[in-house]
Amino acid sequence: MSRIGKKPIEIAKGITVTKTGNEIKVKGPKGELSSKFHPKIGIEIKDSEILVKRPDDSKENRALHGLTRALIQNMITGVTKQYKKTLDIVGVGYRVELKGKNLLFNIGYSHPIYFMPPDEITFETPTQTQIIVTGIDKQLVGLIASKIRTIRKPEPYKGKGIKYSDEQIQRKAGKTAGK
Repeated sequence: MSRIGKKPIEIAKGITVTKTGNEIKVKGPKGELSSKFHPKIGIEIKDSEILVKRPDDSKENRALHGLTRALIQNMITGVTKQYKKTLDIVGVGYRVELKGKNLLFNIGYSHPIYFMPPDEITFETPTQTQIIVTGIDKQLVGLIASKIRTIRKPEPYKGKGIKYSDEQIQRKAGKTAGK
């Protein structure tokens, strides 16, 4: 039995969860999320908790059991407190600026780069070399953060580029001096 799938999901006060067919809608103080799940997995809403059940112990159902429970938990966490990813920009002259909702990057290319987020995502730039991506959908926050990182991935010699704040860059030794 899945250890993650067995645990009931607590519904905090101020959150409403509705189920129609195999779709779950979660509404909270930060916003509203909805997602469709596999029809084989049973989802029961009882009082202030959600139980996820599977029909049998086949490999597919075991995998879907834990996944469904984790996704519902992420939806509930997202509408109560937002998800946040922090990115750092490393390099001389590399900087980012917030223009309205969009980001303007100056990171060593011959032209500035504009990045426009979806409506559900907000950006903060506490300094010129730091970006904070926030939103209620965990998958979308991670996707947008990874798209920003691909604009200029960190290189292994000097570590210049855009990296996650908790990421460790594997450094390589440069060329050796003359013999």
